[in-house]
Amino acid sequence: MDTVVKRVRRVRGRLALPGDKSIAHRALILGAMAAGQQSVEQLPASEDVAATVSCLETLGCRTEKKGSSSVLISPGEWAAGSTVFARNSGTTARLLSGLIAGKGLDVGIDGDASLRKRPMARIAQPLGRMGATITLSPGDRLPMRIRGGDLRGITWQPPVPSAQVKSAILIAGLCAEGRTEVIEALATRDHTERMLAAMGVPVERKGNAIAVPGRATLQGISITVPGDVSSAYFFMAAAAMIPGSSVRLLDVGINPTRLGALNVLKRMGAAITLETKESRAGEPLADIVVDPGSLKGATIEAAEVPSLIDELPVLAVVATQAEGTFEVRGAGELRHKESDRIDEIVRNLSLLGADIEEYDDGFAVQGPTALKSAAVSSGGDHRIAMALAVAGLATEGGVKIGNSEAVAVSYPDFFHDLHSLCE
Repeated sequence: MDTVVKRVRRVRGRLALPGDKSIAHRALILGAMAAGQQSVEQLPASEDVAATVSCLETLGCRTEKKGSSSVLISPGEWAAGSTVFARNSGTTARLLSGLIAGKGLDVGIDGDASLRKRPMARIAQPLGRMGATITLSPGDRLPMRIRGGDLRGITWQPPVPSAQVKSAILIAGLCAEGRTEVIEALATRDHTERMLAAMGVPVERKGNAIAVPGRATLQGISITVPGDVSSAYFFMAAAAMIPGSSVRLLDVGINPTRLGALNVLKRMGAAITLETKESRAGEPLADIVVDPGSLKGATIEAAEVPSLIDELPVLAVVATQAEGTFEVRGAGELRHKESDRIDEIVRNLSLLGADIEEYDDGFAVQGPTALKSAAVSSGGDHRIAMALAVAGLATEGGVKIGNSEAVAVSYPDFFHDLHSLCE
């Protein structure tokens, strides 16, 4: 499907974002391990979250839907010998690996063509060290089979910073004998740790080391998922770079590990205000108000990348309208997302006339540039599709985005909501 996004005078208004899918995945998977029922409200209607629900049901978990965005989840009779299909969701595949190994199941995990390209050895190695037997397909990819058993706790230092890997190890560790510890070189998003603490697990934190006890009991709780800050960034970017704009984004999760891009936008000159609210299940909340400013370039170092890796494509779009150089290094992990996002954003912004240079581990943008109309493509990647839509708002003649249906992976109503703010 193709979608045309045209130039606008400004973006203005208020918007409630869908629930944060990173938190939703964890609420569902940890709820499936809990004593009693876990109530999850404001689930996003994304394909990724639907994949997690479907996989848990295949594994034998009990789910009861309450309206369009609420579900009750609890353990059932675990179904060994099955294969779960994670669709396009790396979070589903990796976090469920920890659950399957910890529960001692014999289960296969598969995904769509895109997910089959993503590396899985980084999950297989620590889970194997804990005592699981994992068989990967050639190239250390999906489909894979996990045979859990009597796991033992380990201390693990992931070679590549990854919240998904950290979470998979901690989830397996909850069912293991003895303490499990993950030591990160760079801190990654901490939703799993926060939710475990809210569910009664004594999580130890010391610097970048996180540990959980073995044979832990989780207590089911009621969780209302905050608005998705990753989705919010596309509207923040549009308001920051288009003169005369102003948006208020309601009840957004502002976990400190997710605010790297917000801090970069501020550094570039955007006017951003947080109006904080009461926390939910350990997750801080705020309304985010964004107005444009006099934008300038910025440098993003490797240490910042884990806190903003999903936002780098849309930050590149903002950089095309900023004065000076915007440079990203140490972001090679972008090449292993739903697409090679470095290649996709460089190729597409070049078609729009941007002055952008590709590096092995990042890119550099020289701005400001008057973007020109062109036909571009998401490459089947939801983040690329949404970033290109933001670019279209500032492009003379607009843009035609191929494979725009990819937004359904995280935000099916994205184009509708974007249009609602356009003037």
